[in-house]
Amino acid sequence: MKSTIKQKFSVSFQYDIHFTSGLFTPENRLLSDFFATRLEGPVPKLLVVIDEGVATHHPALIERIRDYFESETAVQLVGEIAVVPGGETIKNQPEHVDRIIESVDRYGIDRHSYIMAIGGGAVLDTVGYAATVAHRGIRHLRVPTTVLSQNDSGMGVKNGINYRGKKNFIGTFSPPVAVFNDNLFLLTLNDRAWVSGVSEAVKVALIKDAVFFDWIESHAGSLRRRDSDAMDYLIFRCAELHLQHIAGTDPFEFGSSRPLDFGHWSAHKLEQLSGFEVLHGEAVAIGIALDTVYSAIIGMLPPGDAQRVLTVLQELGLPIFHPLLENTGEVHPLLAGLEEFREHLGGRLTIMLLKAIGRGVEVHELNEAEVLRAAAALQTGVNLVS
Repeated sequence: MKSTIKQKFSVSFQYDIHFTSGLFTPENRLLSDFFATRLEGPVPKLLVVIDEGVATHHPALIERIRDYFESETAVQLVGEIAVVPGGETIKNQPEHVDRIIESVDRYGIDRHSYIMAIGGGAVLDTVGYAATVAHRGIRHLRVPTTVLSQNDSGMGVKNGINYRGKKNFIGTFSPPVAVFNDNLFLLTLNDRAWVSGVSEAVKVALIKDAVFFDWIESHAGSLRRRDSDAMDYLIFRCAELHLQHIAGTDPFEFGSSRPLDFGHWSAHKLEQLSGFEVLHGEAVAIGIALDTVYSAIIGMLPPGDAQRVLTVLQELGLPIFHPLLENTGEVHPLLAGLEEFREHLGGRLTIMLLKAIGRGVEVHELNEAEVLRAAAALQTGVNLVS
């Protein structure tokens, strides 16, 4: 007898993004209330993993965390607070994942326990990946500490590490149970890290919200000068737009459509070519510039709109080209990056371009000659959008 049993089910995910100041100060009860409202049965354990750069710039942080949880009855902080390298180092070296999983085993962190990651996007990605594969899934909490992670990567459902120089080649889809954005962490960022994270806000504004782009355009100087009120609004609105997209389309990326990857296909290649010395936000800014100029060159985007985008990026202090994207071999690095991105998507190339500011449109092929023309225009600064 031949027959078929068909099965279909869905899983509902919910997680809140909290915005606060001084998350681990005694008077801030946000975390305390979070654990208290979720307590069901035995008291769960909490393993905390901190970005080394964050620990260095906030030397009292570890002791504050211990003090905060010392009297908590709804969660038990384990003895070790792990400090791990930040940036792409943690994503390039698999031993750091092993170390986190070893801590899970050593301290008896079970599926009802929590792992909290405090740091930039690379640390959040790596800890989230370790939490997802250990015991087939441990609840993970994110405390993003950079502009980039507070408005973009920390909000999403993806976790991952690099493999043989390829960005996020190994990873999982697993939402956090909550995200806590503490704006005080941003105050110790250097100017380069502060500005680079703004590129993801430019990206989402360009493809989804012209009004938000207008706001960024009018506040570019304030953002560059580290105006905290302006940055607070930018992060909130950027996170809001990212979350709306995740909830409304294809959160686990079963298809090839990834609007939020606007500007990313070349950015990923640039990061790889630089050995990840180019910051992700800087690479995304260059990728946005490239795809914007390309959109104008093929007649899709009005030249005036393209020039506005380039001007905003430059007024923010973001780069629009890097020498590593010059042609130095048989295969231009941009064309190699395009092929790698197609593979990353699953076989069908889908690239987001601009029809207008606030309106993205997907295409399934790029004219290679025009891509190189756009890159050449950015390199020379001549006839950028004509």
